[in-house]
Amino acid sequence: MNILSVASEVFPLIKTGGLADVAGALPIALAGHGVHMRTLMPGYPAVMQRLDKVETVATFDDLLGVPARILAARHEGLDILVLDAPDFFDRPGGPYTDATGKDFVDNWQRFAALSFAGAEIARGLLPGWQPHVVHAHDWQAAMTAVYMRYTGLQHIPTVVTVHNLAFQGQFGADIFPELGLPPEAFTVDGLEYYGDVGFLKGGLRTAWSITTVSPTYAHEIMTPEYGMGLEGLINARASDLVGIVNGIDTDVWNPETDPHVARTYAAGSLKQRAANRRALAERFSLEQDDGPIFCIISRLTWQKGIDLIAEAADWIVSQGGKLAVLGSGDQGLEGALLAAASRHRGRIGIVIGYNEPLSHLMQAGADAILIPSRFEPCGLTQLYGLRYGCIPVVARTGGLADTVIDANEAALSARVATGFQFTPINAEGLRQALRRVFKAWREPKVWARIQNQGMKSDVSWENSAVRYADLYSSLLSRV
Repeated sequence: MNILSVASEVFPLIKTGGLADVAGALPIALAGHGVHMRTLMPGYPAVMQRLDKVETVATFDDLLGVPARILAARHEGLDILVLDAPDFFDRPGGPYTDATGKDFVDNWQRFAALSFAGAEIARGLLPGWQPHVVHAHDWQAAMTAVYMRYTGLQHIPTVVTVHNLAFQGQFGADIFPELGLPPEAFTVDGLEYYGDVGFLKGGLRTAWSITTVSPTYAHEIMTPEYGMGLEGLINARASDLVGIVNGIDTDVWNPETDPHVARTYAAGSLKQRAANRRALAERFSLEQDDGPIFCIISRLTWQKGIDLIAEAADWIVSQGGKLAVLGSGDQGLEGALLAAASRHRGRIGIVIGYNEPLSHLMQAGADAILIPSRFEPCGLTQLYGLRYGCIPVVARTGGLADTVIDANEAALSARVATGFQFTPINAEGLRQALRRVFKAWREPKVWARIQNQGMKSDVSWENSAVRYADLYSSLLSRV
């Protein structure tokens, strides 16, 4: 099967979150199942700088108002198609925001162009290659399904994956005439969303199939609490909705070979983690003592529950714990964590920003990772934690609930526990879970058993890749 994936970020070329990890790992995982996936992505400066031996395979004289090319390249096992449209993508800042953190005002145009290009590839734009199925990720690519529906390509199956329903790509109705779509596309059965244009809404309405990145999140987004205003549409399409939990690239995330850690190790040699623990403590200026080190590797936002960590920080230190935090986000939350670090020098260390190599060291050296998200479609950091013997402490929601087995009495007795879950998702719920964590920490055999069981977990893409391949096949059987 030929599959076209359309995504706004792809690891290792560019990454702001888990979407990039999925878009980068899934094609490689699918290759062993008779699936050839090519990935269309924007030509941001960081992407253009990292690619070599590019070939121009198509051109647009006028792609939503600007000239553009599609370049083909190979990169670390990925078959990449780059939308080279300098007017849209060759600019400072990140993929979605400028240097000050503000959304680019033309994001609607930039990602509509990406989606339009995806639809044209589906139409047969590239010499000698045409996809059997088109797979679009999140609002930035969801318009691919809309363009295909309204420009005569509705016979080609489409999949839209929701990585986070909170980000929907909603824009004023005044942009609709610039999208190059027929008037009937701006209806409740298409793009119209409370009088605005909804990119994700349109994709969810027009795609043949909708996937989310965990089974629990698939159920959650059908409720008003998690549906973000789209629960009615999602319930109407329930028969076309499937939750497939993410995996991780177990070659990139492998404690036995990881070049970013101080010392490699395996489940059978957990004592060797001590070298990484020392390196982590040194990197974050933490005291070298026997108290557990909790790490946080996250966007520092309300969704991620970082306010709960800020509220619990003094208590964690009072119990003998330490915190190592890597992330950036809400300035108020950054300030609260920095203030906690200044109150507890040697017990709390903060690095504002993101650093991929450091995140590997943190998973290899910390004793536990805190993930108190209020909602979490899948989450990947808990999977990295399982892989590295860094015990996850997670809110009972979305993919966190699907991937971590709570260390309750029954699970501990059966020796299947891999971490700690908590609910309700508030500061007291987090403290109650941490009381159980500290109790387990004081019993080294119990702690090591949880670590070992987590490291045995299958967090690879293998099972998920089979499910995606089966989904594509089932869609093609309907053609």
